[in-house]
Amino acid sequence: MSTNGRPEGEYRSAQHGSTPVSTPVPEHVPSQADTSSPPIVSIHDVHKSFGDVEVLKGMSMDVPKGGVVCIIGPSGSGKSTLLRCINALLPIDRGTIRVANFQVHTLKTDAERLALRRKVSIVFQQYNLFPHKTAIENVMMAPIHVLREPRNEVRERAIALLKKVGLAAKQDSYPGELSGGQQQRVAIARALAMRPEVMLFDEITAALDPETVKEVLNTIRALAAEGMTCMLVTHEMRFAREIADTVYFTDGGVIVESGPPARLFDHPQVERTRAFLSQIL
Repeated sequence: MSTNGRPEGEYRSAQHGSTPVSTPVPEHVPSQADTSSPPIVSIHDVHKSFGDVEVLKGMSMDVPKGGVVCIIGPSGSGKSTLLRCINALLPIDRGTIRVANFQVHTLKTDAERLALRRKVSIVFQQYNLFPHKTAIENVMMAPIHVLREPRNEVRERAIALLKKVGLAAKQDSYPGELSGGQQQRVAIARALAMRPEVMLFDEITAALDPETVKEVLNTIRALAAEGMTCMLVTHEMRFAREIADTVYFTDGGVIVESGPPARLFDHPQVERTRAFLSQIL
């Protein structure tokens, strides 16, 4: 849902208070998925509980290198928890997670988790930028202070990344001087500064107004077109249909249904999926 309570994605209001109008659904844009090689992310029978509440109840999925996966579903269905488990921000209770050559479920030390996060970066709904640092300083911080890379080299990369996300002219601006969409694009550039092979996006447009959502989605669209492996938790159904190779619908901690976006959105096989989509679309 959008912040004003109306569904996002397929239906947009032309102006505040107007009747929602259906917009054309774009054709699916093929990714650069390499299905001939082992998947870069492999998740098998993952369980995760918080106290007595079981949030993940045996989720499994494979993501090929260069592939784009969108995870949809109602709030509380385990989508965001799964992303945090992939990035080792949360330990799992049972099952296995592999990212590239990392067996994520076996990592014990901060050094091991840091090595993983050079392969897989995550961008959250909240930008979490340092307010007293400029855009370019925010992008440079992790490579300099965590990876101990030379400042000059990192600065050159940060300038290129801000240009990539369309913010070359804002490199010396502070977060308070940027719009929400611009701050989110700085957050994406900051994640890319670690030179990951996989990008995780956790409902990164949920806090944005409709005018700035497009800026952020265009940035993700460009990354996918370049061959970046992307996993997105999103409520932007129209975007999921356009960009994803596979859409996973989750509910109650399990994957209810998955498949190519055209099939899942147009011909869902499970009643729970149909009920969810009828509400969202």
